[in-house]
Amino acid sequence: MPLLGATVVAVMAFYPIGGSKENTGEYCLSLFTVVGVSLVVSWFVSMTLTPVKCLDMLPDPKPREEGYDPFGSKFYKIFRGLLEKAIRLRILFIAAMLGLLVASFAGFGYVEQLFFPSSSMSKFMVDYYAPQGTRIQTVAEDIKALEEKFLADERVISVSSFIGAGPPRFYLPVEPESGNSSYAQLIVNLHDFREIDGLLEETIPWVSENYPDSMAPMRKFDVGPAQTWKFQYRISGPAVADIEVLRGLGEEVLTILRDEPMISSMQLDWRQVVPKMVPVYNQERARFAGVSREDVANATKRAYDGLPIGLYRENDELWPIILRHVEDDRASLASLDILQVQPGFSTSSLPIAQVTDGIDLDWEETLIYRRDRRRTMTVQANPELGVTLPTVMNKIRAKVEAIELPVGYKAEWGGTTEDSEKGQKALIPGLVPTFAVILFILVALFNAFRPPIVIMLTVPFAMIGITSGLLAFGAPFGFMALLGAMSLMGMMIKNAIVLLDEVNINLADGMEQYDAVVIAALARLRPVVLAAATTVLGVVPLLQDVFWVGMAITIMAGLAFGTVLTMLVVPVLYSIFYKIPSPGKGG
Repeated sequence: MPLLGATVVAVMAFYPIGGSKENTGEYCLSLFTVVGVSLVVSWFVSMTLTPVKCLDMLPDPKPREEGYDPFGSKFYKIFRGLLEKAIRLRILFIAAMLGLLVASFAGFGYVEQLFFPSSSMSKFMVDYYAPQGTRIQTVAEDIKALEEKFLADERVISVSSFIGAGPPRFYLPVEPESGNSSYAQLIVNLHDFREIDGLLEETIPWVSENYPDSMAPMRKFDVGPAQTWKFQYRISGPAVADIEVLRGLGEEVLTILRDEPMISSMQLDWRQVVPKMVPVYNQERARFAGVSREDVANATKRAYDGLPIGLYRENDELWPIILRHVEDDRASLASLDILQVQPGFSTSSLPIAQVTDGIDLDWEETLIYRRDRRRTMTVQANPELGVTLPTVMNKIRAKVEAIELPVGYKAEWGGTTEDSEKGQKALIPGLVPTFAVILFILVALFNAFRPPIVIMLTVPFAMIGITSGLLAFGAPFGFMALLGAMSLMGMMIKNAIVLLDEVNINLADGMEQYDAVVIAALARLRPVVLAAATTVLGVVPLLQDVFWVGMAITIMAGLAFGTVLTMLVVPVLYSIFYKIPSPGKGG
């Protein structure tokens, strides 16, 4: 029963993953399913098949000499000496452990934070943003030069270009960009993903020098939920918010970002305003001529944008037939005064100058986004290559949030920051039943409250191993590392249950409390160490995978130190709560 309870505890440690309703929970759901099923099956095998195979394969025990001590080896003697000294100096020992715990929390601030890592795919993306309103032909010419730059590099296999919109959604975490004539995207394939960083470091300055008016952020593919722009700050106004106010607030945020060298590219999602020529409609003369505003609009549209008049089929493709003026007329406004306008109910036409009072130059927004029916402008940015978003957020978050907003306006974080907060908050509903079930099992197994308290007080000390491991390997603490820390909690509780159950067995055999604790620690030392060693070795192959490395290091370092905690801290805390005197204190 103790082993069954410990198994259920280990399974419940993964339950918050399965209970999450966000994308992160869906993405990692299989982890909870596989681990849960495997642990339950392993318990069943250990209770049935393992004993049978032991009877079949293990030799009969050899007779021991009288007075034989199974814990008389040098290894056990060293451990016993440490354990007895820790119990004797229990207050000093716990104080030292608390000091290490405080130091680990302080050191955790130096651990790099990351939501989900980049993929090991041997390709990356280039998002090309020309100034808003740029003709798609101009964008195509720019992209052609950029293609040639990449293809001339021996590290590149191929380049795929998509002009005017993003590619089809060939990779789930990447959301295609919507249609825009001033946008293009390149997918660059390399021989080896380890060559991506070097190529980006060489190409980014070249693009900045050759395309000074455009922006071309380059990014790797991510694993897990991902965003095109990792930094996003949404500013919303009332139902009909003043566009100038929204742009002004957005520019304030951009000013803060420009002063931060760790930001590589930034923009407002509404992009730039574009100029437009507006014929000034003369209502009096136009009514006399029978020309409506719609007639004027149709004339200018026919001349410059063109009107679709049919379709041309070529093999399995349909091409629109567009009626418009020749290129020379469209490239200049000199002939606009004589542009012919045809009234709606007439077969004759007249020059547009007869129904207008000239042409005004105006500026307009080509993109206006709304969120929850409120005009919303989003400030978008990406960190420099090799810099994580949490590192940038630690420096600029307070400055951005200090911007005063007018009455009726609000601002909120989006992008990776929002996804990370949602993913972590989505674990909370699963944590409540997890802790409830774990505490119920602990109390039910020991029929007392002090053993569960001893076990739960031991768990936080695993932070010492986690921080040390992440700093030693230089690995970031991301969402997967968080799941590894939660699973580590279940492993430590499982080992502590087995140890305290051995204490109860010794007490039932008539041992004194002190001897029962020491002998239980000695008896469970080898199984606990071997179990921890097999787990640590089992996750070693994950160190080479960018997605699992955070979880692997968390489990390896945390469990290695957690084994020490189980074999030393648990007996010491047990001795404190049960007021067990040690022989060194006259007991």
